[in-house]
Amino acid sequence: MAATPLQSFKARFFRALAHPDRIRILETLIKGNRSVQELQEALELEQPVVSQQLAVLRNQGIVTSQKEGVSVRYSLRDPAIEELLAVARRIFNNHLVDSGGMLRELQRESRRG
Repeated sequence: MAATPLQSFKARFFRALAHPDRIRILETLIKGNRSVQELQEALELEQPVVSQQLAVLRNQGIVTSQKEGVSVRYSLRDPAIEELLAVARRIFNNHLVDSGGMLRELQRESRRG
């Protein structure tokens, strides 16, 4: 069964999030709009890296850009991105808690056997 257009859209959206630098950019933009130079400084990344990652996010409609004088400022298109990242953190935390529990169980098992 082929993917629906909505499923394909969701997959492209999540692929756009699937890079550590893009996540870092989004986490920075949650705090407010930034220029490429400000993002470079905050994230300690080179300009081409920041520009490339912003292009991916912009192409998927996750960030928007607005020209202000000679610079371009980037912002989140939808403030719900902050909620999405918060939910993801809770999921990852739950996974780590589960993994920690399994690790403790494995350690107890190895001590017994």
